[in-house]
Amino acid sequence: MSLPQPVTRRDTVLDPWIDTYAERTHGLTVSAVRALFSVANRPEVVSLAGGMPNIADLPREAIGEAIAALIRDRGAQAMQYGSGQGEPFMREHITEVMAEEAIAAHPDDVVVSCGSQQALDLVTRTFCDPGDVILAEAPSYVGALGTFRAYQVQIVQVAMDERGIVPQALREAVAACRAVGKRVKFLYTIPNFQNPTGVTQSLERRRELIAVAHELDLLIVEDNPYGLLTIEGEPLPALRSMDDERVIYLGSFSKTFAPGFRVGWALAPHAVREKLTLAQESATLAPPVFSQFAISTYLHQFDWRAQIVAYRDMYRGRRDAMLRGLTENMPPGCTWTHPTGGFFVWLTMPEGLDSQSMLPRAVSARVAYVPGTAFYADGLGSRNMRLSFCFPSEERIVEGTRRLGEVIHDELDMLRTFGIDAGTVEAVHRDLTTGPAPDIT
Repeated sequence: MSLPQPVTRRDTVLDPWIDTYAERTHGLTVSAVRALFSVANRPEVVSLAGGMPNIADLPREAIGEAIAALIRDRGAQAMQYGSGQGEPFMREHITEVMAEEAIAAHPDDVVVSCGSQQALDLVTRTFCDPGDVILAEAPSYVGALGTFRAYQVQIVQVAMDERGIVPQALREAVAACRAVGKRVKFLYTIPNFQNPTGVTQSLERRRELIAVAHELDLLIVEDNPYGLLTIEGEPLPALRSMDDERVIYLGSFSKTFAPGFRVGWALAPHAVREKLTLAQESATLAPPVFSQFAISTYLHQFDWRAQIVAYRDMYRGRRDAMLRGLTENMPPGCTWTHPTGGFFVWLTMPEGLDSQSMLPRAVSARVAYVPGTAFYADGLGSRNMRLSFCFPSEERIVEGTRRLGEVIHDELDMLRTFGIDAGTVEAVHRDLTTGPAPDIT
């Protein structure tokens, strides 16, 4: 009996469907953070890269018992289809959470989403056509930049300082776009403990931004996943609390409870809320009903405010460990932000160093970070990196900064050994990666 012959593949095209994809898929790229996961999650590597919240202190056994009772007593509802806008009781709870940041909201104006990332996707889909302009901080959240690119919009990033977006830079960006006929759809901003810099907009700066938005007839999308996680002082009033017609507010339970349930929301003016609900129904029919029941159970039966205080204390220790480690281990010429909450520190290295090209050597030294270029739409950020202090223990954070400091020291020594002028390297890198100023025509 003859044996079956092996089938020989004759196709030579890696992806036979390449010519049938929609044009907008060309803007889809792998997240710089996700690309690091396989390496950064190895136990021998100290990962200062990911922004995973530390949920070890949650009362998981008690929460598990409460969810088991939920399935037993209300499973017929919790495991069914639900409302495209989100369950009424969930929206009620969300308004209670937002009240902690001085937002007076009605549940009717809340749209529940699969995390705030989906809320941002719905907002972008609702407002933007290909070629429209979205303004964002420079630098800005890598996940937001990916969403905007997927909808084929042009991202114009606006300068920020230690108090947040610079109002005059915002005016100039809007004027430049409108002068060449571009439609500016909204300003995207993370006012509290910004991702990636950790910078918080001051109260005065928030009022200035609202004034500029009125002056320029500009919509603001306020993304606020970290606002309650302040570790110095009390939470500042949200931009939404200062203007309920010009600000769409995005929130999430991923940082204050647990990300695995994937529940976020958008608070929007009434007419916008209706559009977002229709967009949500076309995307998912309804946001995850069981997750809404589970989180509502947690908020109703547990002291969630006390849990947030516990998170603050824990993150304060980790933030302090990172700042201490950077002070002890970074070479002269390095600077970093001093976040008053949230998850991140933004490190700037001396001229001539490139965080992207340095990353393989850092991983070999068993430490990981996210290169700064991931947070810019135009290739800037080569001297920067985002360091996350939310997940590793304090001891691991200090060890990670020690390893990182050694890598940066070695990079500087290599430049000196070869007699390379750091400023020249920086200028050449800038020319190669950015070229001329972005064309907004």
